[in-house]
Amino acid sequence: MNRFLYALMYVPAFLLALLPFRILFLISDGFYFILYHIIRYRRKLVRQNLNNAFPEKTPTEIRKIEKDFYRHFCDCFVETIKLLHISDAQMKKRFVFKNMEAVQSVLDNRQSVVLLLGHYGNWEWITSINLYLKYDPNTVYGQVYRPLKNKTADLFFLNLRKRFHTVGFTKHNIYRDIVNIRRENKIWIIGFISDQKPSGNQVPHRMQFLNQETLVLTGTEKIARHTGAAVCYLDITCLKRGYYEIYADIIFDNAATTTEFEITEKYIHRLEQTILRNPSAYLWSHNRWRLKR
Repeated sequence: MNRFLYALMYVPAFLLALLPFRILFLISDGFYFILYHIIRYRRKLVRQNLNNAFPEKTPTEIRKIEKDFYRHFCDCFVETIKLLHISDAQMKKRFVFKNMEAVQSVLDNRQSVVLLLGHYGNWEWITSINLYLKYDPNTVYGQVYRPLKNKTADLFFLNLRKRFHTVGFTKHNIYRDIVNIRRENKIWIIGFISDQKPSGNQVPHRMQFLNQETLVLTGTEKIARHTGAAVCYLDITCLKRGYYEIYADIIFDNAATTTEFEITEKYIHRLEQTILRNPSAYLWSHNRWRLKR
């Protein structure tokens, strides 16, 4: 039954991935009309988040960002499915990493790297960073993800994210997994999307983010400081539909030398600057500010 359900999800997705981008974006336009105008998926939450983040903007400006967000959200869906059938050359043309020589230099010096990013642009394409790095059998290339409740969907997206030979680590086991990697005398470069709301059992750090007090995750910082990893912020720019540029900025050479919350605060401030540059590319449908003081 599990194999049948997986095939039921995989086969239509693969057939969709065979289509060229121009057709996929036409399909995305259809998804947008249904999602925004008919289903009205989380419209109230998105509007609330935008109003809180940009109180200085007029209702007309808010509605424009809102509609652009839903269009981008649908584009991200078809772009992600395209991972099932996209060449390395086409991916490098559409998702361009800059300053990767700085990241490669850190790895060449046998130091691990924490990649920090947010739910911005197309975070599912970030695993293509491996196309810009020299392969080393003593280096683990991975990403941290939050398992989905639906087992079939979770397996589908996990396999999708392995497209560029990236190892998936669950957020629940990442500490233990990194300990095991270090015991094998290997280094690692792992991507952390650290803009989610903290779990209820965590003691979060509070700071201003997008014009409101926000509870932020500090687990990534603790891992980086404990392991002495370098910290790299991935600054994503949406060039045009289906095209992105990512600047890999080493914001800390050695996290062990930082003070408490220094990494977290620098990351949140950088992410905020990225979002303000083009607000519609952020994931506004996430209930980010549900937890309050």
